[in-house]
Amino acid sequence: MYDVLDSRSVLEVLRPVEDPELRKSLVELNMIRNVKIDGGKVSFTLVLTTPACPLREFIVEDCQKAVKKLPGVTDVSIEVTAETPQQKSLPDASGGLSQRTGVPGVKNIIAVSSGKGGVGKSTVAVNVAVALAQTGAKVGLLDADIYGPNDPTMLGLADAQITVRSTEKGEILEPAFNHGVKLVSMGFLIDRDQPVIWRGPMLNGVIRQFLYQVQWGELDYLIVDMPPGTGDAQLTLTQAVPMAGAVIVTTPQTVALLDSRKGLRMFQQLNIPVLGIVENMSYFIPPDMPDKQYDIFGSGGGSKTAAELGVPLLGCVPLEISTRVGGDNGVPIVVADPDSVSAKALTAIALNIAGKVSVAALS
Repeated sequence: MYDVLDSRSVLEVLRPVEDPELRKSLVELNMIRNVKIDGGKVSFTLVLTTPACPLREFIVEDCQKAVKKLPGVTDVSIEVTAETPQQKSLPDASGGLSQRTGVPGVKNIIAVSSGKGGVGKSTVAVNVAVALAQTGAKVGLLDADIYGPNDPTMLGLADAQITVRSTEKGEILEPAFNHGVKLVSMGFLIDRDQPVIWRGPMLNGVIRQFLYQVQWGELDYLIVDMPPGTGDAQLTLTQAVPMAGAVIVTTPQTVALLDSRKGLRMFQQLNIPVLGIVENMSYFIPPDMPDKQYDIFGSGGGSKTAAELGVPLLGCVPLEISTRVGGDNGVPIVVADPDSVSAKALTAIALNIAGKVSVAALS
């Protein structure tokens, strides 16, 4: 079929190979670049839509199989890189074009939210951010829980200080950095035991400052750790910036699920895509009996709720003591014990989120 081994024949044989999530040809998506032929050796660059592509190895294998079918091919070398797409503008709550203002350099903003407190939302947000950074993505974490800013402790930055620079455009904050993630939090700006006693307008102002007056630089993902509920912080964020989507964290417990449904519906009413539900504390694994599990908060609530509301279940995270210890010590479980059940679940959730964001941006 192909008499000559050249770049054209390589592209043609790769044309039927699709991105499994986007279900479109890699060639048509311009994901195959820099094709070179040296005798029987074929090399090219595969440009994925996210460094955190969960199907990376499958795509590479499909490409190699396709090219090796060409006569004369003795070797296939594939360089894998990534270009995370910019999130599209979405309709606002009224159905018109969004008037939200993006953050310069930030491609995708993802809210991690919950209907109620105590479900492990910050644990999920921190570990997802670090897991994405481990893939090579550029990641920021905005701690929007102004009244209870815990992310500095969980990211090992409890004693860090951020720099405030005066510029012609006003004060600019330099985020702290650890485990591959840039972080801004109210926890850097107040004493450890100082309460934040603010009404809505002041909360609105500081969240906008964290969005627009921080030197975020170039980010593939800005994870926003939201406070629980459906209040001022959620409204400020959803009205201020175009968002790639929201992730809802819950436990299997009935009262948590009831509140999570309200939080999910809030994002839908504001025309923010809901990427899915994370069921945290799905079951307890005793450290001295790793083969056993106990459904302390019930079971199956996350999957049932996801099915009822028509959104994906992004994953289930067990309750392990090591996860709590990692958060308290400032070493997230995906770093402290990457082979643990919890770390593997959180990493899979991070890859799942990245895949859904890419699909939405390119659809």
